[in-house]
Amino acid sequence: MRRLTKATAIAGVAALVLAAAGCGKDSDGDKGSDSGAKGDCVEKTDTKVGMAFDVGGRGDQSFNDSAAKGLDKAECDLGFEVKTAEAQDGEAESAREGRLQQLVDAGYNPVIAVGFAYSASVGKVAKANPKVNFAIVDDAVEGKNIANLLFAEEQGSFLVGAAAALKSEADNIGFVGGVEVPLIKKFEAGFEAGAKAVNPDIKIQARYLTQPPDFSGFGDPAKGKTAAEGMYDAGADIVYQAAGGSGGGVFEAAAAAKKKAIGVDSDQALTADPSVKDVIMTSMLKNIDVAVFAYLEAVSKDNVPTGPTVYDLKVDGVGYSTTGGQVDDIKEKLDEYKQQIIDGTITVPSE
Repeated sequence: MRRLTKATAIAGVAALVLAAAGCGKDSDGDKGSDSGAKGDCVEKTDTKVGMAFDVGGRGDQSFNDSAAKGLDKAECDLGFEVKTAEAQDGEAESAREGRLQQLVDAGYNPVIAVGFAYSASVGKVAKANPKVNFAIVDDAVEGKNIANLLFAEEQGSFLVGAAAALKSEADNIGFVGGVEVPLIKKFEAGFEAGAKAVNPDIKIQARYLTQPPDFSGFGDPAKGKTAAEGMYDAGADIVYQAAGGSGGGVFEAAAAAKKKAIGVDSDQALTADPSVKDVIMTSMLKNIDVAVFAYLEAVSKDNVPTGPTVYDLKVDGVGYSTTGGQVDDIKEKLDEYKQQIIDGTITVPSE
């Protein structure tokens, strides 16, 4: 991932309400929230927004669901017509290109691609359709009609790494990454830096579920469970997962071992299966919904962004969750670290 000069985040990001208020169903039959049923949504406009999900799709309780949340909010609050499409495990590049082009051919503009796996596809399809606006989450592919919604994942991961070290009784923690790519290495780098800021001698186990071009590591709970089981068996008492839908397996392993886990992207103590919610100590929040809605709100004002926008701790683009109260006793310390990162006293590595 090429280095970028941080762009100014879209104005008002920190003030945006994070709760999505989707309505009705899109043309694929995806359900929004109950807001539409209550008549809380604005009248429909002529703007049609397409979103292409990554592997795992809507319902992964993590990365894709966070993006969907922003889309649902735009559907209701801005009156956009929306349509979604979903990636499949092991699909060829041509399938991703075709999915984007189908949305374009159906009149959807802008089109949002969720995940770096769409990088080459977005670059190619955007070039072929210069009058259509595209946005991509987690990738810096360049184009005159492409907006890049990027995040300082390493900063949020630093905070949950510090939390893990502060809470670990075994001085042994773990990291499970979905696919070993530069983006997920950012999560690992930040997590390790945060943990070692607290305890330089802490043991950190790390494992990736798949290697590119195999992206199934983001949608294979069984692999996530096996990886986490190995870490708990080797003495870890807290495991952080940055593995999309595979994270559900990490939570299952934590519950079986009577240990703790850390979620990612969404506040997973709120979204995970009730049987595992209590093992989720905290989650690294990556507010993709905020970025998606901010982009679409700008679209609604005929001020379509292009180029990179980085969502970091300063604008609450990343952070950590406190649901369940399991980190309440260390919150003051975590917020000290957060402020030091914002002030520049701490520079978090991204690799």
